[in-house]
Amino acid sequence: MKLPENLNQKLENRKLNNSLRKLPVFNNLVDFSSNDYIGFSKSESIFKHTHAYLLENEIFQNGATGSRLISGNHSLYQVAETFITEFHESESALIFNSGYDANVGFFSAVPQRNDVILYDELSHASIRDGITMSNAKSYKFKHNDFEDLERLILRFRETNVTLSEVEGLTNIYLVTETVFSMDGDNPNLEELVTLTEKYNCYLIVDEAHTLGVFGDKGEGLIQYLQLHHRIFARIMTFGKGLGCHGAVILGNTDLKEYLVNFARSFIYTTGLSPHSVATILIAYQQLEIEKETIEKLRQNIVFFNQQKNLLGLKPMFVRSKSAIQSAIIPGNENAKRLAQQLQDKGFDVKPILSPTVPEGQERLRFCIHSYNSQEEISLVLELLRDFVF
Repeated sequence: MKLPENLNQKLENRKLNNSLRKLPVFNNLVDFSSNDYIGFSKSESIFKHTHAYLLENEIFQNGATGSRLISGNHSLYQVAETFITEFHESESALIFNSGYDANVGFFSAVPQRNDVILYDELSHASIRDGITMSNAKSYKFKHNDFEDLERLILRFRETNVTLSEVEGLTNIYLVTETVFSMDGDNPNLEELVTLTEKYNCYLIVDEAHTLGVFGDKGEGLIQYLQLHHRIFARIMTFGKGLGCHGAVILGNTDLKEYLVNFARSFIYTTGLSPHSVATILIAYQQLEIEKETIEKLRQNIVFFNQQKNLLGLKPMFVRSKSAIQSAIIPGNENAKRLAQQLQDKGFDVKPILSPTVPEGQERLRFCIHSYNSQEEISLVLELLRDFVF
């Protein structure tokens, strides 16, 4: 049966705009595209220790599948969630199957009909999808602009004074990310937390791109800044720095109990296998002993920024001190052409096209890793300079 004509037309429009997505083919190019920031996805040590742990603890004997509320809540979940709770200095931790599931589960379940969600305009699609499923009102604020955010808070705080007796108390949820996936920049978190406390709001922070990157043991930016006890919820995704599948929501014990009861992406899905949960546990344990690898990543980020300055490329790049460095190359065709030129020279750099980013903000996104050499960093930036200028 043919695809409906209206869907075919949407595909044709993507082709005309040079923005049709295709699954990439695996290659052996120098990696400047993956989110495997400290190389955990290819770690032989994590692979071996995971299998050894499963065998030593006979976890394979308790491998039933199903929702965690029925038959899928094997004993390893409690071990992993306890370890993660202590690692992140949180009251509780609840593992989800992915970062997408965690964000959709949280935002579709926690904010209620009379509540308000104020989110950064560059928030990840998974956050926005969860917000769309919520019964709460939602409004975006300008990227990292807390004056705009405060204006919105005051608007709804004033509204609540007149409506609270009729409609019930309005809770205001503020949503941001510690590192934004397309720009690699981060908000002033101290200022944001102060603003949250000033107006008695609930702050939720997605830390997908800081786990394994920031902090002495890769614990994330919020914890590194010692702000974690002042945050309502942190969402840590494992598919980036931790190199495995899944995510966790950190918060108080009441929040965990609430999510177990009302987060549909948690309730109505098969739990992760014992092998997947063991990989998460072993990867977290590995973080505690990988300080040299994390430090090497930091050095590479500093070196990348130094080199782009020396080569006169700084004006092209979004300001970032994270592992994500984005060079703005307006136009889908231009971004794709430059990416292909770099790939032809052996460097896996991906173009980010509209509509993923706004038209005119197309870019090349460089992801820095602990295993990139300084020679590779210098050469890829020299090639970029030569191709652009």
